[in-house]
Amino acid sequence: MSNTYIPFHQPSIGEEEIEAVKQVLASKWLTTGPVTHEFEAEFAAYIGCTHAIAVSSATAALQLAMDAIGLRPGDEVLLPTYTFTATAEVVTYFGAVPVLVDSTPEGFNMDPADAAGRITERSRAIVPVHIAGEPCNLEAIHALAKAPGLHVVEDAAHSLPAVYRGRRIGTISELTAFSFYATKTITTGEGGMLTTNNDDYARRARMMRLHGISGDAWKRYSKHGSWFYEVQEAGYKLNLTDLQSALGRAQLKKADEFCQRRRAIAERYLQAFGELEELQCPPIAEPDGEHSWHLFILRIRPELLALERGEFISQLGKLGIGTSVHFIPLHLHPFYKRTCGHRQYDFPHAEEAFRRCISLPIFPDMSESDVQRVINAVEHVVTQNRKVVLPVAS
Repeated sequence: MSNTYIPFHQPSIGEEEIEAVKQVLASKWLTTGPVTHEFEAEFAAYIGCTHAIAVSSATAALQLAMDAIGLRPGDEVLLPTYTFTATAEVVTYFGAVPVLVDSTPEGFNMDPADAAGRITERSRAIVPVHIAGEPCNLEAIHALAKAPGLHVVEDAAHSLPAVYRGRRIGTISELTAFSFYATKTITTGEGGMLTTNNDDYARRARMMRLHGISGDAWKRYSKHGSWFYEVQEAGYKLNLTDLQSALGRAQLKKADEFCQRRRAIAERYLQAFGELEELQCPPIAEPDGEHSWHLFILRIRPELLALERGEFISQLGKLGIGTSVHFIPLHLHPFYKRTCGHRQYDFPHAEEAFRRCISLPIFPDMSESDVQRVINAVEHVVTQNRKVVLPVAS
């Protein structure tokens, strides 16, 4: 087997992206400006929403979303324990309380049934996270948010482009946060986008992302701008630059192509690994939905294998296959143990998924031979480590 290393991820950067960044450098306007404005308009058109607000990260987008809904100290926000820390940490910025929710028994996403039992009079928002790009059960989640003042803010860091029941993620809930981190389905290196159809939310987010200054602050330095500005609120510094937006615009043009390639790789994996009883393939989207396949999270069945997840990863690494783990549940981290008061075994479905999960390489620049090498390596580790089942004596 070849020893050429296949990384867990690498971004797909072509001449179009390089040329776009060169043009911004040549323009001498490097920070937030006209290219970012164009990126926002193109992203909104692609998603099908009214407003898209470009920001420095998905964390920033979530922070602005919490600000927009008026999150206050003591408020509670329901979110999955099976997610990255950013989903929860933004809640603590406002003195609010993350209320952790278990995963569904069969998958990785938030379990609406578990969430239902955790809603109180202090609940202010529910934040579903579309883990790996598989859309959550938004119908059930929205049904929980019928109470006045209870908002739904989607963490769609994994979900460009994903579809839920015929509608693209980013158009369904009040506010949705996307990520353009280096490993995401499109990248600006670091960056994110907040989408909404609510004019007031959009106005607030645009103001708060850049120091609470009214209007487009960047226009002050343009030919037609004015020196005058007003600080309306104590805002943040969460803007995206034109350099990053140029990269994002070029990537957005390829988003469908990238997604088609990811889906093709996922189909190869599903077909190959679905035949191995020692492995459990990830959930797929509903018939009228589409998975973005940001991640392909395979689950091993330790009861059928003579090794644990860590050793499985180690053996794949020796065969030249990069992997990752998504995610360590929040309630197992020291900060959230202190903040939320949870202990191990409080969220059994999330813990079981974490104990068994391995994220395999899935990115557009993988060749067919790369994909086959990953398949061969996984099959090799499985076949070399099957548990021997001894016959029961009669």
